[in-house]
Amino acid sequence: MQTWSLVSICVLLGVAVRWGVSLNSYSGAGKPPMFGDYEAQRHWQEVTYNLPIREWYFNSTDNDLAYWGLDYPPLTAYHSWLCAYIANIIDPEWVKLHKSRGYESPEHKLFMRTTVLVADLLIFIPAVVLYCLYLTDGSSKKKVSVLLCILLYPGLILIDYGHFQYNGVSLGLALWGVLGLGLGWDALASIAFSLALNYKQMELYHALPFFCYLLGKCIKAGLIGRGFLLLVRIAAAVVVTFALCWLPFLSDPVQALQVVRRIFPVARGLFEDKVANTWCSLNVLIKIRSLLSADAQLHLSLVFTLLAVLPSSIKLLTRPTFWHFKLALVNSSLGFFLFSYQVHEKSILLAALPVCLLLNDLPFMSVWFLLASTFSMLPLLLKDGLLAPYVVTSTGFLLISIYLLSALDHSTEDELQLSTYRKLFFFPLKLDLGCLARWKFYISVAAMVGLSIASVTLDPPSHLPDLFPVLVSTTSYLLFLGTFIHFNILQFSGPNSKKSQKKSN
Repeated sequence: MQTWSLVSICVLLGVAVRWGVSLNSYSGAGKPPMFGDYEAQRHWQEVTYNLPIREWYFNSTDNDLAYWGLDYPPLTAYHSWLCAYIANIIDPEWVKLHKSRGYESPEHKLFMRTTVLVADLLIFIPAVVLYCLYLTDGSSKKKVSVLLCILLYPGLILIDYGHFQYNGVSLGLALWGVLGLGLGWDALASIAFSLALNYKQMELYHALPFFCYLLGKCIKAGLIGRGFLLLVRIAAAVVVTFALCWLPFLSDPVQALQVVRRIFPVARGLFEDKVANTWCSLNVLIKIRSLLSADAQLHLSLVFTLLAVLPSSIKLLTRPTFWHFKLALVNSSLGFFLFSYQVHEKSILLAALPVCLLLNDLPFMSVWFLLASTFSMLPLLLKDGLLAPYVVTSTGFLLISIYLLSALDHSTEDELQLSTYRKLFFFPLKLDLGCLARWKFYISVAAMVGLSIASVTLDPPSHLPDLFPVLVSTTSYLLFLGTFIHFNILQFSGPNSKKSQKKSN
């Protein structure tokens, strides 16, 4: 009973912080003609409510795809229609075809913010609670501490409740998939992750670990007997889920192909804005987009992405334990973020989710990464007028997580599993790698604070207008690359202590 009381308090705190952030500005507020992501979500509601399904993804006089055309999978479209149905009951002006374009009002903002909170309460927050209670080791106090830290992760809160998106839906569905695998409910986990993929195509960042874990588990059980039956159940669950999601588009191949074209656009380029990945950082020195054709850029990113994500996934396939699955989720999502095509700065949330799941096991590295992931979106947050919530939520998360999880106390060489580094880089035996890691943490936090202050208070040189966004993205990229290397080393060196005893379910 006491545990559930603490859980309730954590959820209430998480909701309170979310609602506090929602009172601030949002993407594109008062900035015609395109506005921002807030208007994109509203416009999708307008389109899905007023037009027949066959016209949702096609350009027409009633559906100008150049103006926030629908470019997410069908489940997002159905969610938009549901929100629009409720919006039309409250005030038809909010979703009136053509005439509602760019609509802004306090009442409508309240409605839109509420839809995000309701989605979180139904999907994301329950998954976090169950994961922490049933798949996190330690005392009840430790489980509740991890729960609070995940719920207070500022990156997701600032994007969904500040900037405005519904990332909690796709990430929540993916987390339900993780929960299913952890509890041994493989078919239900497959359904949950299939729904996540059909809500946001970026969930492909997590797809390889899910596939390799389940296939490895089937192989381990024997593909002639029990493993084959498990494989059939999983395949059936996935096929049926996809078929139901795509049912309105399957009767006409032209419809289905148009949806695919919309959700996988290749004409937008290698990256957008100042994202903290390899191509944007490298572009500072070598103008890749000027030197290579669009096709060459696509092929280059594909090759490097495969080279980045396949090693950890193959390792998972050969050793399908839940611990390796969580590490592979981090490595795959970071590999996609660092090297894939058309990456947005908000895509770092896809790597942040599996890192959140490691807060109990690797608190120091996890807190470090989660703080950096929020910092990497600073230029976007400043553009949206979210400086105050960025400072408050980031500072609060850092202090609370360090206190509750004793993150700095868990930064010894053994707990960070740094012994492999001695073998790889021939560090002197007298050098305390744990102390070195802590100093790197302090320096990086100081750099994040300094760049945050400079971005707000200083004007860049006239010949370098993007100086601070570039410095933010480059600093974040170095931290992300270090995290990617570290977690790959962890997965291949094998976990120590009790984690090495974990079996696949």
